[in-house]
Amino acid sequence: MGIVFALDIEADGLTPHAHDHEALRTASGIAIHTGTIGGCRVAWTVAGVGVAAAAAGTALLVAGHRPRLLVTAGFAGALDPAFERGVLVVIDRVLRAGEPPRELASLPFLAEARGTILTVDRPVADPAAKRTLRESTGAALVDMESHAVASAGATHGIPCAGIRVVSDGADEHLPPEVVALVRPQSPWRRLGAAVGGIGRRPGAVVDLWRLWEHAVVDSRRLGSALVALCGLVSDP
Repeated sequence: MGIVFALDIEADGLTPHAHDHEALRTASGIAIHTGTIGGCRVAWTVAGVGVAAAAAGTALLVAGHRPRLLVTAGFAGALDPAFERGVLVVIDRVLRAGEPPRELASLPFLAEARGTILTVDRPVADPAAKRTLRESTGAALVDMESHAVASAGATHGIPCAGIRVVSDGADEHLPPEVVALVRPQSPWRRLGAAVGGIGRRPGAVVDLWRLWEHAVVDSRRLGSALVALCGLVSDP
């Protein structure tokens, strides 16, 4: 199984469960991890934010490991108010403007919710913008990577599944300092954005700390779901 994450914190809940864990950093700077989880051989990568990064990371997984199942995993914003922060969602369909929709593999375990996700190029931080996307697309969630992973899977004939934890609700407004952290950028630029945001608005440290606390909890929930999936699809 091959899993594509965008951020290190998204993968942190899975890594401790891997036996024989090894990591290899490629010439492009992307790290590929391998290990055995629940009797299943798994390769995963933290590819970075955005469709270009996700496509590159997925291409490396496919070329190096030829997984039988790809999984796009991580956090997502809610467009539908029924999807509350912290809810674990199995994705059944991925949309992207100007691209064909992708139907995802049905996972053999129950999550708290199932829904369609929309992949976009920039963070959606404003409740009004979230509402507009919900009305125009019918999607329940939004992210910046899933369509790229699903498209790569379709190109290579590999089924793709999706598991996401809701990181912000449909009525939640993300502070600009938080938005700056989830834009496509290098880790050093992300660090600079955090430091700069605190320098401009010292109160941002509270928002960033709350974001981190939620992310740790969400990562553990995501990791537990992926461990359960590994156990269900493990090699005979």
